[in-house]
Amino acid sequence: MKFGKSMIMAAAVSLISGVASASTYSFDAAASKITWVGKKVTGQHNGTINLKSGELSLDKNSGSFVIDMNSIACEDLKGEWNEKLVGHLKSDDFFNVSKYSEAKFVLNSLKKVSGDKYKVTGDLTVKNITKPVTFDAVITTAKESASMKANFSIDRTKWDIKYNSGKFFDVKQLGDKMIYDQIEIGLDLKGKKMAKAS
Repeated sequence: MKFGKSMIMAAAVSLISGVASASTYSFDAAASKITWVGKKVTGQHNGTINLKSGELSLDKNSGSFVIDMNSIACEDLKGEWNEKLVGHLKSDDFFNVSKYSEAKFVLNSLKKVSGDKYKVTGDLTVKNITKPVTFDAVITTAKESASMKANFSIDRTKWDIKYNSGKFFDVKQLGDKMIYDQIEIGLDLKGKKMAKAS
């Protein structure tokens, strides 16, 4: 009788483990893309930033991803102007990447809204400052893969990125040099099913 119970317990553990592995995915940095748009009075700039690593577990409603801040790139400028903008974004005025080389998002809540649409809530850490972020995402899964797509905005000043912000400097003095606080973020993350742990 005891042997029978042990067999049942082992089968249950195996089943639970199998279900967990079936919906846990590792993000593919090379196949994923993160985009950004920053706007100012006279126009805007846009570019990309690379995913470093991450994973998503649908059954556990958990996940995280790490961003390589040194990879910030601009797509709408070329040559010297491109180098100047990227260098400025990496400086103390903005992301200070020499000191804070990574940013991280940790998922705290994943609620299904309908179909493949989810409400994602988590903590975003930039420049060693952590603030909550909530956004809508489309998460799709296949037999061996998954994807997360989302578009949302964050207020850069919450992470102490105040350069030429109208909240902290005189708007009249800034004039056409004022930079808006909202940064638009686009996520297109691709994941592969993780192998079942032995």
